[in-house]
This record gives sequence, structure tokens and C-alpha cells, in this order.
Amino acid sequence: MNADRETGGAITALLDGVSSTKEGIVRASDIMTTSIISASPEMSVRHAAGMMVFAGISGLPVVDESGRLLGMVTEGDLMRRAEIGTGVKQRSWWLELAASTTELASQYVKEHARKVKDVMTTDVSTVTETCPVADIAELLERRRIKRVPVMRDGKIVGVVSRANLIRALVTMAPEVPTAMENGDNAIREDVLAAMKDHPWALARENVTVENGTVHLWGPVIRGEEGNAIRVSAENVPGVKDVKTHFGLPPSVPSSD
Repeated sequence: MNADRETGGAITALLDGVSSTKEGIVRASDIMTTSIISASPEMSVRHAAGMMVFAGISGLPVVDESGRLLGMVTEGDLMRRAEIGTGVKQRSWWLELAASTTELASQYVKEHARKVKDVMTTDVSTVTETCPVADIAELLERRRIKRVPVMRDGKIVGVVSRANLIRALVTMAPEVPTAMENGDNAIREDVLAAMKDHPWALARENVTVENGTVHLWGPVIRGEEGNAIRVSAENVPGVKDVKTHFGLPPSVPSSD
């Protein structure tokens, strides 16, 4: 499975707890990087690659002298380069015939051009400062991109990357209380409420609680569904531990 795709899915799931706070919805302006490192269209490909290496980033917005966004140049745009021998290998004659002249010309430019304007991606997704982070996470996952420019009045004012979203998870996500004086009955009700309306929710009789430990019973359940059930219980305040007994009928938990 594609690693970037896995990471994007994980970010979308993790940000469920960050997308809103007591103060309201978390937006691009709350987490974006405002110290923007950008490239000019006339900059050399080598210079742009060096900027990415030394800044520890995988892409740069490309802007003109007025600050207008023209495109993005990323690691993906620089993967196939003649200088380092990573250009597309010579195709067989029949593939050459099948490929259009435009496609072959575009490939040649990507591999040999010396200026950023010739290798950058011009089909760039953007967001505004008020865009909710949940929407940004979905956009990054859907487009399989790692960063998105934040725009105001046609000018770039920031960038939100996957790294920004991960930092938001660390600094802004509320901690789940680890100790509460909830009794077992209250914890059971809270666990049932946490699963309510989800297609994988367990029936009431399949959830038991003993001394703060939640026991989950039921038929044999597929891995991801079982994980979702377990995580929903783990996030309930007052829960000390979660034990799954899928494939077994509900019973009084043993002391083993």
C-alpha cells in the first residue's frame, strides 16, 4: 500500500479530535506556517532542490515578483532528472509509437529543463485562512499531496503541510482524562454512547465493565472494525483497560 496514502488516512482519522476546540473550529490560520520559503519561476532547478534540502521540506510554492502564486515545485517534480540518471528509460518502439508527441516532449522537459518554471506543477490546490483543518486533511489525502498554500486576496500568506497537522495533534488535541470517579455502570453507558450510530457498534448486552475494565464481546469481527470498537472504548474517561473477547458469548469476566 502507498505509504503517503496510509499517512494521509491516519492524519484524517487523528485530526477528528483536533478539528474543534472549546474556542471553536480549528482553521488554517491557526496552524499554518507563515514564514514562507518560495521559489521564483526563473530560479534554477539545482537552486530550488538545494533550498528544499537545507530547509528540510519537500516542496516550494513558486511565486512571481508581485507574490502571485504560479505553481508548486516538489520532490515529485524532480524525481526524473537526466543529471543523476533517473530519467525514464528508453521505451520499446511500440510504446514510443503509442505515446503522443506532447507526452514525450513533456517528459523530456521534466528531465532536462534548468529552470523551475519548466518543471513546476501548475495545477495547484489552495485553501483560505478560514478553511477548517478537517477539510485540509481530506484535501491532502484525496489529492495525495503533502502541503497546500493558504491564500488571501490572490496572494500566498501561509502553507499548511502534513507536518503542521501532526504538530496540531500534539499541541491542540485535548487529552482524554485518565482518572475519573465514574462507576462501572456510568462507564458502560459512556462506552455505548461513544459507539452509538456507528455501523460497527456493539449491542448493549455485548459491553460489560468490571472495576473500570471494559470487556467487549460479540461475534468474530474483522480487524479494522474490532480496532474501531476498541479505540472508541479506550477514549472514554475513566476506562482503565479494554479487553476484547470477539467470537465468545458474553459472560462474567474471569479474574485470570
